Parts: sequence; structure tokens; C-alpha cells
Amino acid sequence: MRKYPESLDLHMHSTVSDGTDTPEEILKAVKQAGIKMFAVTDHDTFDACAMIRRLLAPGDPVYVNGIEFSCKDEEGQYHILGYRFDEEDPGIRHVVEQGHLYRVNKMQARLDHLKSEFGIEFSKDDVEKVRNMQSGGKPHLANLLVKYGHAGSVNEAFHRFLNKLHTGAEYVRPEEAIEGILSAGGIPVLAHPSFGSGNELVFGENMNRRLKRLTGFGLQGVEAFYSGFTPEIQQEMLDFAGQYELYISAGSDYHGLNKTVKLLENHLGDPNNGPEGLKRFLDELLKD
Repeated sequence: MRKYPESLDLHMHSTVSDGTDTPEEILKAVKQAGIKMFAVTDHDTFDACAMIRRLLAPGDPVYVNGIEFSCKDEEGQYHILGYRFDEEDPGIRHVVEQGHLYRVNKMQARLDHLKSEFGIEFSKDDVEKVRNMQSGGKPHLANLLVKYGHAGSVNEAFHRFLNKLHTGAEYVRPEEAIEGILSAGGIPVLAHPSFGSGNELVFGENMNRRLKRLTGFGLQGVEAFYSGFTPEIQQEMLDFAGQYELYISAGSDYHGLNKTVKLLENHLGDPNNGPEGLKRFLDELLKD
């Protein structure tokens, strides 16, 4: 019987997107937490992958290439994780480039909205910094709103200024993300499947309909072990994974100080005692 790493966290974010830990700090924190296998899954960019690999030393935890595409279509919003892909593949690079372009456009729309609706402006240097980020988003603007004294906390900045702001329909579509990951030899997995747009929760027949569509595009797995899931949500996702013969993943969605979630907070425990869908997923990730 194969022995799997005793602990894993396959969903976390660095400063390359909207986390507060640099890749160096992520690796240090992973080792301190006793994690034996991990993936950094920054939004719409895999720039951290090469950075992490350069930092790894013999005896360090197993590292897997990761990314998280922010997607949307007529049916809703989805976050598609990709694992163990070829970063040089033109298909996945095209999706990354599209995601970056959409993020730049949305960032400018948010800056324009803050100025027109609230009279809020930032320094030229700060504006250029957030515009030029590979994966700039609302958390970066929230931090600026706190820095400039417009909000007392990141949560207040989201609540007062950012949560109700709509920036148009430019998103990577889920089928584009899945196709890009597959073209690069990777494994597409639906992140936190039960969480849709905003506070929307997706259950039962709605989840069944969503999974039917996404598996039709080539989706191969679901993140059934997740920090925000109740035991009931987790069990429903495990049942759906069995119904659709999907891989099962586990992740905390750690963002450093930008969220209260801790590394390894995914309700999994020892993967060696996990479901078969998880073990099949790990077999794929651990291939030579």
C-alpha cells in the first residue's frame, strides 16, 4: 500500500496575488506548520511556482505547481484550480494573459468608481503599483483604503466601498480555464465548490447541474476538504465526487493576514485515511 504525505494543503496564496506572505515566507510557514505536501495557487498567475522551486532544498515538503483562475459565465462564478501543469504551454499562458488583462481593466474601473462616487484618490505611485501587479484585486485596494484612512480595517473597506462594486463582464470563462489547464497536462479542480458569487451557496440540484456542465468541459476534481465547509457541505461534495468519479482535493485557502484562515485548516487530517478519490488525486500529483 502506498504511503502518502501525512499532511497536505493544496490551496494557498502568496504576495504574487492577494496573500501577505512572500513565496519565501510561505515556504517557511509551511515547514513550521508541519505540512508535508503543498501547492501555492495564486490567482490567475503561476509566477510563484518557479520562485518556490528555487527555494526548495532536500528534505523540504513536496511541492506541486498550482494556479487558481477566477471565472464567470452566464450561470455564475467559479474558481478553477490547476495542478501539475507545464508552465511553458502556450494554452495555459494564453489564459493567464487574458486573466491579467481583465484584472487590469477591473482595477481601473474600481479606481474610477472610488474617485467618482467617494472622491477617493491614491498617490500616482500607489496607483501604478496596483495597476502593474500580475494579480491585483480588491484586497490590494482594501489595504490602500486602510492606509489612507478611509477605512479602519480591510473588512470595513470591503463592506463600505468594494463589495457592491460591479466592474463589468470581463472574466475568464470556466471552459477556457479548464481547457488551458488540460492543454498544459494539468488537472483542473473546482475550488470551494459550494461557494458561488458573493454570499451565494450552491447545493443539491443546483450543484449537480453545475458539476454536470463543468465535467462536460473536462473538470476532473473538486475541493471537498476546505476551511469554510461545514461537515454537511463536505459530505455533499464527497458524495458528488463519488457520483461523478472526480478527484478530491484539500486546501485551506490561506491568504496570510488578509484572512483569518490558517495553513492546514482544511478538515482533512491524515491523507492516508482519506477517501479513494483523494488517493487517486495524490497518485497523479506524485507521478515522476
